[in-house]
Amino acid sequence: MSRDRAALGAFLRACRDRLTPAEAGIAAFPGRRRVPGLRKEEAALLAGLSTDHYSRLEQGRQSRVSEDVVDALARALRLTEVEHEHLRDLAAPTSRRTTGAWSSAQRPEPGLLRVMTSLDHLPALLLGRRSEVLARNALLVEVLGHDMPAGTSFPRYLFTDPDARERITNWHDFAAAAVGGLRLELGRNPDDRLLTALVGELRAADPQVTRWWDEQGVADRTSLLKQIAHPVAGPLRFHIEAVTVPQAPHQRLVIYTVEPGSHTAQVLPMLASWSSPAGSVR
Repeated sequence: MSRDRAALGAFLRACRDRLTPAEAGIAAFPGRRRVPGLRKEEAALLAGLSTDHYSRLEQGRQSRVSEDVVDALARALRLTEVEHEHLRDLAAPTSRRTTGAWSSAQRPEPGLLRVMTSLDHLPALLLGRRSEVLARNALLVEVLGHDMPAGTSFPRYLFTDPDARERITNWHDFAAAAVGGLRLELGRNPDDRLLTALVGELRAADPQVTRWWDEQGVADRTSLLKQIAHPVAGPLRFHIEAVTVPQAPHQRLVIYTVEPGSHTAQVLPMLASWSSPAGSVR
């Protein structure tokens, strides 16, 4: 079984296990149940497939998966839009996937970099493949209490730096979304060996990462809430928004936005006055 088809099967099984017949809108098939969610036969019925066809998908024995089948599975398993896209990535034939030089040096997209440097009143950073930091502004450093130079792995900071867990008060929710984002990226780029190695490293470093990874959850890491315990400014609350552009789909500008008139909005100018000029760019 190929690695990508094994990933497809594992994702389908996880989605099937979490959905009960009642939630799917059907009566449970008779007989003793050995699974927490849908049986294969029930999932196949909902998707309009034969049980044998569905079984081949979960077992990684179906080399070609049509768009119609992907859409039918997404409807049957009640997938979110992000999960549907992830299923489409996993089902795509190898010939349609990007197999570029993933180990090549990354450089900030000029337009995104210009936008970031103009946002000196909000914390911001530019991330590339594998969430590698390409650039950040000084206010981001002040808020996180971490220098975050270009070349830093944001996931590695999040999961291996004890200060991250203390500074980010809703670390658990934010970290779970980060794991889901890594899974989403690996589904799109299964040949990225550095990304595969990073996931393996993080799983070995933190058992919680392994639990989240095995749950097969995916996330697009946009519009997240992030709560910060700043040692001087007190509790800060940000909504994280990510901006991408077509010419650099593997880069995203991450902006820490605030509610107008909030405590966070009031203290950010003070924090900005303490920070140094915009940070390193590569």
